[in-house]
Amino acid sequence: MRIITGKYKGRHFDVPRTFKARPTTDMAKENIFNVMNGHIDFEGTNALDLFAGTGSISLELISRGCNSVVSVEADRDHVRFIKQCMEKIGEENHLLIRGDVFRFLKSCHQHFDFIFADPPYALEQLPTLPDLIFTYGLLQPSGIFVLEHGKSLDFSQHPHFLEHRNYGSVNFSLFQ
Repeated sequence: MRIITGKYKGRHFDVPRTFKARPTTDMAKENIFNVMNGHIDFEGTNALDLFAGTGSISLELISRGCNSVVSVEADRDHVRFIKQCMEKIGEENHLLIRGDVFRFLKSCHQHFDFIFADPPYALEQLPTLPDLIFTYGLLQPSGIFVLEHGKSLDFSQHPHFLEHRNYGSVNFSLFQ
């Protein structure tokens, strides 16, 4: 896994083969961030990475200049890996929370400029995520929420839906 751009551009991190999580592919990550550059300036923003997995998105957000990044991941081994990656780059603007995303969403009182969620595609509650983000008021009024999901889901009728992007088997729905 590598960081695409920013102050840590080109840094590589070897994801253990035993991990269940798969990092968003470099091609898909690069393309969705290119789209996001038209919507948001990451410099100085506050970001939330839900289902952080390998920490690929969190690392990218920090590299692009986010003021702070909160990562939420339930798996103990993945949390340990993300922590090691952050230590390698010496980053301090990062808060790593080991816990259930849905519990976190209920109890979070912070507002974010950018939220990214990459849940397991088979997760039963995946379709509820956009509603939860907006019900709990976690996104700033001008903020963007990006949800990575499988091809079978269509969020185009959601009241906050902005656009859909597809890169191979990776699908992103954007909300505002």
